Amino acid sequence: MQVRWKKLFLKTSVWLTAEIILTVVGLDNLADYSEFVLQNQNITQVTEAFSNLITLIS
Repeated sequence: MQVRWKKLFLKTSVWLTAEIILTVVGLDNLADYSEFVLQNQNITQVTEAFSNLITLIS
């Protein structure tokens, strides 16, 4: 597996900069909440997909 160091460094730098700016402005909690909501949606979709798969197999 080849790591694309430049791309990894760029993404990490952008993320870290955004976190610092949001914390200073006071919007970090809002960003964390949006990540939480999106994560819950993903979990719901995966659970539904597994449920449908199990139903098809049974």
